[in-house]
Amino acid sequence: MRKLQLSIALAALIAVLPGVSSAKGCLKGAAVGGVVGHVAAHHAVLGAAAGCVIGHHRAQVRERETTPAAPQSAAKPVVPGGAPST
Repeated sequence: MRKLQLSIALAALIAVLPGVSSAKGCLKGAAVGGVVGHVAAHHAVLGAAAGCVIGHHRAQVRERETTPAAPQSAAKPVVPGGAPST
């Protein structure tokens, strides 16, 4: 019980920090990973750490997909010497 209270207090302190709390997907992933780790083999801390890493990665991928990519030009490359490219 004491370990659980210490873990909750530590998680609350980390969540308050501005750099850590802005890690998108980490908190949700850590919560899910902690529950799964606890149910699977009583490894809640390991599950929370893995869930944080996976949740943060998935949030980055989702953000990368939603931002528009830079448009590519449709012009043909110019070859030195004036010869047209084939």
